[in-house]
Amino acid sequence: MQAELVLALWTLFEENDLQVCLDGGWAVDAALGQQTRPHGDLDIALPASRVPALRQLLSGLGFDEIPQPNSSEHNFVLQDRDGAQLDVHSYELNPDGSNRSGVAYIADHLSGEGWILGHRVRCVPPDWLVRFHAGYDLDDNDWHDVRLLCERFAIQVPDDFIPFLDRHSEE
Repeated sequence: MQAELVLALWTLFEENDLQVCLDGGWAVDAALGQQTRPHGDLDIALPASRVPALRQLLSGLGFDEIPQPNSSEHNFVLQDRDGAQLDVHSYELNPDGSNRSGVAYIADHLSGEGWILGHRVRCVPPDWLVRFHAGYDLDDNDWHDVRLLCERFAIQVPDDFIPFLDRHSEE
């Protein structure tokens, strides 16, 4: 997914008060202030109460749900006719910012800011982006993202990435 499309979607989300926060690879690049690698999709988080408005808006733009093995009311993929994919994660928070239901976001996970093509966006903060890179099989894209975040924001590289450190120090 290209930065211009991300920014166009972000603008639509803002105009329609969807309260979207970027997650995933585009959140990493937003936090870094520049695109650092290609992205196959755009991960977004938003309140569950805003999902019907999101679906209606994107349906009008040709986005349809693509069934996935882990799809649920709070976690699903939308794709347009050109293959652009949105990985949608919704949540409900309690008044104190803790998670009530849906994807296990808390208010602090949604409190970052970054930049896409010079435009300010909400995104998962760098420290949480690094922590979220755990609990699954890590690949070179994960290492790329975590390495850049740790370098830029003086975050300690998590132990899960030591094999990548060892492998890349030999090159």
